[in-house]
Amino acid sequence: MTITRRAVALGLAATALQALLLIAFAWPAVNLAPRDLPIAVTGPQSAQITQQLQQRSPDSFEITTLADASAARTALADNEIYGAIVTGGGAPQVMVASAASPAVAQQLTALAQQLSGTPAAPVQDVVATDPDDPRGAGFGSMVLPLVMSGIAAGVLLTLLIPGFAARLVGLVTFGIAGGLLSTLVFHTWLSIVPGSYLELAAIAGLAAFAVSAAIVGLAAAIGRPGIGLGALVMLLIGNPFSAATSAPELLPQPWGTIGQLCPPGAAASLLRSVAYFDGAGALAPLAVLLTWSAAGLVLLGVGALRSRPSGTSDLTPAPVAVPA
Repeated sequence: MTITRRAVALGLAATALQALLLIAFAWPAVNLAPRDLPIAVTGPQSAQITQQLQQRSPDSFEITTLADASAARTALADNEIYGAIVTGGGAPQVMVASAASPAVAQQLTALAQQLSGTPAAPVQDVVATDPDDPRGAGFGSMVLPLVMSGIAAGVLLTLLIPGFAARLVGLVTFGIAGGLLSTLVFHTWLSIVPGSYLELAAIAGLAAFAVSAAIVGLAAAIGRPGIGLGALVMLLIGNPFSAATSAPELLPQPWGTIGQLCPPGAAASLLRSVAYFDGAGALAPLAVLLTWSAAGLVLLGVGALRSRPSGTSDLTPAPVAVPA
């Protein structure tokens, strides 16, 4: 292939990648809608409200009937539901947890207006977002930098650092330092996420480590194409379907579920759980991040074993010439 044809091929490949990125980021955004969104109803008109919601939007809500407003408030604080409709004593009232998803809270607020027939329907925010980030825009913008820095770290470690042990040291260093510094920015300086600095730093560091370990591991196992494969998974699937700015139940399925099985989505859910809900619902996203981290390390080890000459080790010091 001549240089000109190679240049044309690279240009067309970059164009295809551009189209894929546009689809991956724009398609979920224009198809946000409730899909089995967990909510609750309480009070004497629970059956009537449930029937109305099911007739209006049959597949939009997963509705649970609770005893009273106190039970609904507890379910919201435990991160089990996104909102609750409380009946009795006048027009229905709505409780939301905007910390779980400002986008869902806005939709449930509009639903409250429809049910009550007034534009000033009473809405109680049981678990609110941070006052410095009331719409969750800052929170949603944290995910892409974690993904991009993780990809960059993985690429640099793959291309510039040889050997299993040295790459592992680089991954651990990046995870610890990256978690501490990024949390210093979004927690201490910008103050867009409440909670313990060290807990949030551990989550950010684990997320960055999971992304970079996946890149390094894939590259070690299948060669340089692994860099592209890992980057595409994180950028085309993980980030746009992370639900960091919405909720998994608002995304087209099964992509909302798949997004939670990737490091960006798991990191966003884990940060929300720890920052706003005292760790409620943290086990699943934590398991996802640990699984990606472990898988990356296993692939890195497999690649090191496969490329290592028989009888040698990364930890074996090089022989030193001794003058006669």
